[in-house]
Amino acid sequence: MSINEMEAKARELRQLQALIEEAQAEAEIIKDALKAAMGDSESIQAGEYRITYKAVTSTRIDTKALRKALPDLAERFTRETTTRRFCVA
Repeated sequence: MSINEMEAKARELRQLQALIEEAQAEAEIIKDALKAAMGDSESIQAGEYRITYKAVTSTRIDTKALRKALPDLAERFTRETTTRRFCVA
């Protein structure tokens, strides 16, 4: 692929990403409106759609506190990973 082709593809990618961001922002506005309309209800049937908004509880390890309280143990169970990050600037 030539530099000109890469530039055109990068431009197209940036335009598509902007459209995605706009659509996601609009979707968040709609979600917020639905949540507000639901009030304290956890579930509502709206025609063919079942809309739920429930509390979800999860448990995670507080790694910052673990490193502070038991640094040796935290070090034993810490692993380093390497990934490649793609960015068009």
